[in-house]
Amino acid sequence: MDPDKAETWDKIKKLREEKGYCYEDEVTLSKKTLGDKYEPLLETFYKEHIHENDEIRYVQDGSGYFDIRDKNDQWIRLEVTKGCMLIEPAGLYHRFSMDSKDYIKAGRFFIGVSVWTPHYRPQAETHPTRVAYLKSQQKQA
Repeated sequence: MDPDKAETWDKIKKLREEKGYCYEDEVTLSKKTLGDKYEPLLETFYKEHIHENDEIRYVQDGSGYFDIRDKNDQWIRLEVTKGCMLIEPAGLYHRFSMDSKDYIKAGRFFIGVSVWTPHYRPQAETHPTRVAYLKSQQKQA
């Protein structure tokens, strides 16, 4: 989806309504915009974790990598670039890293409050959201 076209934003508006994403913001990650906070923030994003709600990102500019765990607990690397939208289900282990460009601008969509508390592995294994995610995957298999 091209973030420079109005029809894309119409599709996003429809998706927000269908999924109940009631809050959105925008984040720009770069050394230039974050200064001394950049490296510590990236370290936090790279720690394997889950969230209690879906994680929704729409890349408006720049690029980076989301790593997610497959059903065999192996990493799958997803390159995200301008125009990509990624919806990671609640309870799915993931992490984020930048590429060599060190720049990404993304819209973030939330259900309810605009806070996604990370729950880190291995403690997250018994978190109710992780347990529910695993059960949903077993039903699909």
